[in-house]
Amino acid sequence: MAYARMMGAEVKRNEDPRLIQGAGTYVGDLTLPGMLYVAVVRSPYAHASVLGFDLAEALAMPGVVTIVTGNDLLEQCEPLPLATSGEGEHGDVSYTGRTRYTLAVERVRYVGEAVAAVVAASYAEAVDAAYAVVVDYDPLPVVADPLRALEPDAPVIFTGLADNLDHRRRRQRGDVVTAFANAHRLVRQRMVNQRLCGFPLEGRAVVAVPDHMTGGLTVYTSTQTPHQIRTELAKVLRMSVSQLRVIAPDVGGGFGVKIGLYPEEVLCAALAQRLKTPVRWVEERMEHMQATTHGRGQVAELEAAVEADGTVTALRMQIIADLGAYPLAPGLPDLTTAMGVGVYKIPAVDLEAISVYTNTTPVAAYRGAGRPEAAYYIERLMDCIAVELGLDPVAVRRRNFIPPDAFPYKTPTGLTYDTGEYDRALSKALELARYEELRREQVARRQADDPVALGIGLACYVEMCGFGPYESAQIKVEPTGSVTVTTGISPHGQGTGTTFAQIVADQIGADFAQIVVRHGDTATTPMGIGTMGSRSLAVGGGALMRAAEVIRTKAMRLAAYILEVSPEEIELVEGRYQERGVPSNSLTLADLARRAYSNKLPPDLDPGLEATDYFRPPELIYPFGAHVAVVEVDLATGHVHLRNYYSVDDCGPRISPIIVAGQVHGGLAQGIAQALLEEVVYDANGQLLTGSLMDYALPRADIFPAFTLDKTETPTPLNPLGVKGIGEAATIGSTPAITNAVMDALAHLGIRHLDMPLRSEKIWRALRARV
Repeated sequence: MAYARMMGAEVKRNEDPRLIQGAGTYVGDLTLPGMLYVAVVRSPYAHASVLGFDLAEALAMPGVVTIVTGNDLLEQCEPLPLATSGEGEHGDVSYTGRTRYTLAVERVRYVGEAVAAVVAASYAEAVDAAYAVVVDYDPLPVVADPLRALEPDAPVIFTGLADNLDHRRRRQRGDVVTAFANAHRLVRQRMVNQRLCGFPLEGRAVVAVPDHMTGGLTVYTSTQTPHQIRTELAKVLRMSVSQLRVIAPDVGGGFGVKIGLYPEEVLCAALAQRLKTPVRWVEERMEHMQATTHGRGQVAELEAAVEADGTVTALRMQIIADLGAYPLAPGLPDLTTAMGVGVYKIPAVDLEAISVYTNTTPVAAYRGAGRPEAAYYIERLMDCIAVELGLDPVAVRRRNFIPPDAFPYKTPTGLTYDTGEYDRALSKALELARYEELRREQVARRQADDPVALGIGLACYVEMCGFGPYESAQIKVEPTGSVTVTTGISPHGQGTGTTFAQIVADQIGADFAQIVVRHGDTATTPMGIGTMGSRSLAVGGGALMRAAEVIRTKAMRLAAYILEVSPEEIELVEGRYQERGVPSNSLTLADLARRAYSNKLPPDLDPGLEATDYFRPPELIYPFGAHVAVVEVDLATGHVHLRNYYSVDDCGPRISPIIVAGQVHGGLAQGIAQALLEEVVYDANGQLLTGSLMDYALPRADIFPAFTLDKTETPTPLNPLGVKGIGEAATIGSTPAITNAVMDALAHLGIRHLDMPLRSEKIWRALRARV
């Protein structure tokens, strides 16, 4: 690795000045000549046959150009791609019998499913006409609860299927039966991971523009995965991939819900083809609640066989996972069982994920995607074990940690953890929090019958990230020495433009201020996978390092030629290519770039100074950490006050500490909000009861204290930078830490477990029930 002056430095984000001055360019900002506007008609029923439409009144309204229904698009569009089941966590996209159309054909399966689209000269006119569209529905029986969906007499959502089961996957290792038979104690707990809504600051939006030169389309969309959108859109529209250009400009957050192809992207593209003019659709907040994928949505039964000292000898887990109405990400529950043992050396496991369909919005990725659920289950269970055995939760965790000398560690679920020092992270977090002092304060307050109870919650997490199969990067050193970087990563707030510029500045000696990082345009970026699963730096940065090595090697050869020394005598020191030990005999990257694009080159060196490369990670990587939450619970009202929060996260070397801190802060906010506030709720008829911000509780800044952040640093050998992901880590660790803290505050009153979210009313009712 070259001299690192910028890598690890406290550098302000390059992206921010433009964005905070309102100069960002989002899809919803685009206005093009001749543009028409789309409003979508959505089903008010969770399950119904679509018998017909009366469009006369809507078509006669001012500004209306056309109205299309599902049948109108059948010849133009293939069904939408659905994910494979079972082993398909990251597998190929394939079609299944669970057909999903751009606009519903014959049947709707959740409230908010699109049935028609109005195109008009203005958005207001399109919305007015959409309200005038009359749809003849024949309501069908509804199943909105995943447990009810498995019952023998439950309504079956898909015609031709025997039941609502998508798939089961069971992971078994070791002698579970004997471990349970010989256990000192069996500790059982049912837990719920409630549904959540992503709520990025910018909702989804699409603009589709005909390309009259190629007969193709340019599609602007607020997505995390532009190359995936291009591939899947081409398949659905029966077009050549080369005829499609997908651009993700500035994207105002995603958190997983902007992964993959949505019906509205196909709809706008198909309409632009038909009408030969640009069309635009921008999601409203109520549409987001109904039609953008949700996250989590699991019910789990856990049981541990434990010894008197807290050692866990076996673990059973059964998860019922709600996929919603279509299998968009049926492999996510399998990620939960894969990570089911967490940071613990549990020799025998029997873990099963059962994925089912319900008449609700489809469930897919949301920050952490399967791993927060696993961390929540095992970390809550560790606290339950501590309560049952009368042990300190720290002692129980330390008794079961995978030791540092066991890495790389093969888990009983089949994963191989790369590196880890779990006790070191926990010890640091306990020291920051002054854990022993907190326990003494807790004892004193309980003895004094303090009406405000103190709770201390721990969580030790490990997550998987750095998903492949590959990522790309291209570096172009211009003749002036300025640098253009293009990447297959497509960020939505991660600060990749800054981090990647820091890497390039050090690795090839470029001027940090003269580096531009471009992304999100399939016409200009090399083929890439996109941004998800905390892979941007670990995989995208790996590709960047490989490309930088090519540039640096060529620059050294050119410098050696100009300075009349051998290439082995050239070194890169503080941005200059110099003769080893002779700083006065040196050249800058700008000097070399001018020569690289001239005719004054040695015969064995091609002109130019650019490189495109790919990185394929050999295995997944596993960041980890330890969190401590301190809460106060008012026993009269049930109100939870978060007093302090301590986060120690190990993501390997930190290229940009400021960006890491920002990712941790955002992750903590979302994880804490799951524990205390957020929940998507349906009634028995599949009606969404939390369909707006009047009903869905997002956190405000004033519920959070000033977070105390720290780190340990354990590099991975599995990528050139040694880095691990950080984008999801804090969300994974914070939810169980907060829940454990609240339960710890109530433990002396005999309340062992309450399901999230831990709102004041729920706690108040639990306190009243024990009186």
